[in-house]
Amino acid sequence: MEIQRVILNNVGLFKSLEIPLAPTERNPSNITVFVGNNGAGKTSVLKALATSLSWFTARLLTEKGSGNPIPEDAILNNANAASMEIEICDSSGASDDSNQSEIDHHFKWTLAKGKKGRKAQYTSNLNDCTGLANRYRDALTRDDKTSLPLIAFYPVERIVLDIPLKIRTKHTFLQLDAYDNSLSQGVEFRRFFEWFREREDTENESVIPEDILRELRSLAETNQDVWQRLNEHNASAKDRQLTAVRTAIHRFMPHMNNLRVRRKPRLYMAIDKNGETLNVAQLSQGEKSLMALVGDIARRLAMLNPALENPLEGDGIVLIDEVDLHLHLSWQRSLCDRLIETFPNCQFVLTTHSPLIISDCKNVLVYILNNGESRQLPSQYGQDVNTVLLDVMHTSIRDEKIDTELNDLLDAIQDSKLAEAKQLLAELTNELPANHLELVKAKLLLRKQELRHENNY
Repeated sequence: MEIQRVILNNVGLFKSLEIPLAPTERNPSNITVFVGNNGAGKTSVLKALATSLSWFTARLLTEKGSGNPIPEDAILNNANAASMEIEICDSSGASDDSNQSEIDHHFKWTLAKGKKGRKAQYTSNLNDCTGLANRYRDALTRDDKTSLPLIAFYPVERIVLDIPLKIRTKHTFLQLDAYDNSLSQGVEFRRFFEWFREREDTENESVIPEDILRELRSLAETNQDVWQRLNEHNASAKDRQLTAVRTAIHRFMPHMNNLRVRRKPRLYMAIDKNGETLNVAQLSQGEKSLMALVGDIARRLAMLNPALENPLEGDGIVLIDEVDLHLHLSWQRSLCDRLIETFPNCQFVLTTHSPLIISDCKNVLVYILNNGESRQLPSQYGQDVNTVLLDVMHTSIRDEKIDTELNDLLDAIQDSKLAEAKQLLAELTNELPANHLELVKAKLLLRKQELRHENNY
């Protein structure tokens, strides 16, 4: 399943907005990124997509389910009504009939909302939404192992508040439970850790504990067949869903491995970081947030694809607001590539303030939002950060005051105003570090001009 296009009328800042999403013919990756200043409407686009998709998940769960309505405060100021239209391409829920036409894979629905006391301007039409949901319901009726698409929204209000391992309330973790809170307006990942603990409790009933396995290894050294059978037993007993989560986290964070629950000397969640076992609570907020985000996507994919050999290859739509949140620059640089590598069949729609997100991954589709309008940007792949900051984000590469003073200094040197240049250089030398690159260049240029001036006399 993938979104091909979204059309917004009088939503947020947008009077009329039509946006195709990747993959497209020119942008074959599965990632679309929105950039723009604070208040440009990036979050409004993601919330509109989440609102539209909520009707699909609601009608997949129950035949006449209702998704989220358009909030009245999301309607453009001075407008009487708003509408959201979404176009979906999906063939995975269809039957095996090879004669099905291409049009059978395309679905389009509209959600409308008018302000109280105002005449309706747009009309909701959810027939295709119901039809697509019914297609999956029919497939589940035929085969309860049918794969379902992931639909998830991770807003900026996502944080690891705590790691609850003492489960007081039992939860169900059936296939359709993967949609539980998947489009909520705030995520704190509590359910992820609860799910992990419960799954591992079940896994431990079948798996030989690591400490016992180490003891058995010395006893089995004389009989390699026994040792091989023990390893094969443990491999087959590993929980498939937990394996998917651990694999996804390690792919994203290669220095992290073997997420697990430790029960002695106390109950805590552990992970190996660069070969050292740590309590997950000891990790930085950035590490915990990324681990939980990736782990939660993998968890939902594993639940939704019970028959898929590799659940990480399941398909779906993932919306992430401010994807660079809490992330070190080196992680931002590789983020999009790792999303594609870890979840190859998921479509991602992201927002960011980071130039590294859009300059270090090939074929991503990038839009810049400004004053209620959108503009597709040419590929930024391979551009240096300063160029992206200046050309795309219209942000100076250094403090504007210092930038002006440095330009004044260079102009004075170029115009052979040596006394003025020396004065400006002295002032900047007092403000900037001695090894400041532009300052070092200016000193060399000034000296060159002085020598040239002396030779002329």
